[in-house]
Amino acid sequence: MALVRTLIDPNHDHIEPTLSASLRDLYDGDLHFPESPSGRPFVIANFVSTLDGVVSYQIKGQAGGSTISGSDPADLFIMGLLRASADAVIVGARTVQDVSPESLWTPEYSYPDAKHLYNDYRVNMLHKPECPLLVIVSGTGRLDLERAIFRTPGLRTIVITTSAGRDALAGAGATKLSSVQIYALDARGGTIDPRAILRLLSQLGVGTLLHEGGPTLFGQFLAAEAIDELFLTLSPQIAGRSADTIRPGLVQGAVFMPDGAPWFQLFSVKQSAAHMYLRYQSTGSRMSVA
Repeated sequence: MALVRTLIDPNHDHIEPTLSASLRDLYDGDLHFPESPSGRPFVIANFVSTLDGVVSYQIKGQAGGSTISGSDPADLFIMGLLRASADAVIVGARTVQDVSPESLWTPEYSYPDAKHLYNDYRVNMLHKPECPLLVIVSGTGRLDLERAIFRTPGLRTIVITTSAGRDALAGAGATKLSSVQIYALDARGGTIDPRAILRLLSQLGVGTLLHEGGPTLFGQFLAAEAIDELFLTLSPQIAGRSADTIRPGLVQGAVFMPDGAPWFQLFSVKQSAAHMYLRYQSTGSRMSVA
């Protein structure tokens, strides 16, 4: 039984199905990703937003996406499906901090009911390891190493940081964790260049990268023209903002002018009750669109 209903989707009858029949039934369609033509990982992003563009309430214990989506099953299923499709999932340190210490960036953590379907899809159809690599970007290296992502057998986590962040992590004992690897990259103004991150991940064998935020890291990737697709769930609620309330939108810390703003074209639309699930493909800036 489908969790979502497809409203718009290109016809892929001529393409060999990627998803299993059971996953296609739940998703009401198939899911394909092209190879990146630029020699870097193909980057897909996944966010959930209120109707007024808020992606987090920034309230302790309620800062994650499930508060925005209302723990919508279809949103959680699609999140798991995208994780199952990717070689690696990338998140910023603030995103890690905002979720439960027990959170894992694995397909079945977001939607346990499809655990065996995800696993069969990854291992037998995509020929990938059981779990995607988790990539955490942290300039300072200040991370809680007691979190489940650093302590769960079978999971691989890499931290991309600065030389100072590497020293901080080493001092906290990160180098003693067998499942954790640390890579120090140059930073300018405290920001690690997304293109340097992608070069490193390409060298590590990552072909498809899932970007799960937060808004600041996403903005940096957009500014570097390093987002190829965006999956956006629209949740039917209004969060609102006030002058003294910090509720981030999809992008933080990056500002675009009209001629240089990233543009996307709508690729598919799915629906479940009042929730909408949109898939966009990057078309570049307005100048390139024209």
